[in-house]
Amino acid sequence: MKRSEPSTDALRAKLARALSDMYETEMPRYREMGDLVRLVNKTALGADTVTAPAELDIVQHGAIRVGTARELDDMRRLFAVMGMFPVGYYNLAPSGIPVHSTAFRPIDRDALRRNPFRVFTSLLRLDLIHDAELRDAAAAVMHRRDILTPRCRVLLEACERDGGLDDAQADDFVSQALETFRWRGAATTTARFYERLRAAHPLLADIVCFKGPHLNHLTLRTLDIDAAQRAMSQAGLDPKPTVEGPPGRRCPILLRQTSFRAQAEPVAFEGGDGATVLHMARFGEIEQRGAALTEPGRALYDRLLSQVHAQAPAPSGPEAAAVFEQTLARVFAAFPDDSDALRREKLAFFEFSAVEGARADGRSIEELLAAGVLKAAPIVYDDFLPVSAAGIFRSNLAGSQSGLAAQNDDRDGFETALGTPIIDAQALYQAAEEASLERALAALGLNEADGAHSDLPT
Repeated sequence: MKRSEPSTDALRAKLARALSDMYETEMPRYREMGDLVRLVNKTALGADTVTAPAELDIVQHGAIRVGTARELDDMRRLFAVMGMFPVGYYNLAPSGIPVHSTAFRPIDRDALRRNPFRVFTSLLRLDLIHDAELRDAAAAVMHRRDILTPRCRVLLEACERDGGLDDAQADDFVSQALETFRWRGAATTTARFYERLRAAHPLLADIVCFKGPHLNHLTLRTLDIDAAQRAMSQAGLDPKPTVEGPPGRRCPILLRQTSFRAQAEPVAFEGGDGATVLHMARFGEIEQRGAALTEPGRALYDRLLSQVHAQAPAPSGPEAAAVFEQTLARVFAAFPDDSDALRREKLAFFEFSAVEGARADGRSIEELLAAGVLKAAPIVYDDFLPVSAAGIFRSNLAGSQSGLAAQNDDRDGFETALGTPIIDAQALYQAAEEASLERALAALGLNEADGAHSDLPT
């Protein structure tokens, strides 16, 4: 390893800052959204007696879409340089979106705390498009492009060969990586071909017709997403009708997301006919994260969400949105909204810590918590929700979104394209909970032989 090599955390933070600066320049409305989120967070901090998480201004995640197995493998290699690995498999096809996805993110809890930046990365599923001739033509277009610059490939190979990059190389690497994610208002196809793809599915045109996987959104964190949603509407930022995910709760769970709608951006085309089309795909997003749920907790969440969708129409306007939100709140009243209940019923994962200087006899976890020598705090959910992701994507695409072929998942095919197995998010949360409890019990002078693990959540 080189003595001057920056850490993967530092590289990830550098990329996140650079992407945020670039996106603010490309899309002034994203900058406006950032100003609004900061005001909402300032108000929330003033009303909150709990110490707020540090560095709320850090961009939380971005999203890109690639078209081929080679491009997905390129992204795997690029993000690995920054300590980001593929966690979770998401099949968006049942919601009418012809992609399947993973999230490249840190997998170490301390690394996530230092910088949580992740990239939700989707791979186009051409097999879901009915028109065989159009599928072949789209594949040919993508086969001709290279989404990495030549210099980026040189640096990537150097990093893989040498085990890292020095400071100068790291700066160069981030600069070159930006070119992969930059928006260019020029398509690599004719307007006629673009329109054929858009008629089949608007996402198809967005993935196939450009030089590479431009960012389709960046996401900021808020402490009060409902206030942020209202503020966006009042500021004329045209938010989507409802917040995706669970309803607002005293004890937040999983992930809540909203966005301003994609803006129409002019695109020039090949062919010399001067044709210009307004393309809609890029937007800004806001998120609020809560507790990671166990398998039983997630099963309860999915069951309640299915009930909501069965009882309320998809929210397309203010009236439908109000009905949907009322239904969401009513149905989710069945989900415990108390931290102790979530832990006792094993619905969420927790991080345990010992009170400094405390010692204890070999009692149960519940007794240690009641005695105040052991603390438990929910582990933050660092991943995504397929229904919410699809809802965000749908609300920011113009045109028809119908008529996909078979919608079964293809995790094996995705992993083959990726070149590595996908990491199980639930296993990461389980390991984090168990490790924290083991450390806490050791700090209290206890171990398994003392019987203090008898009611450990599993």
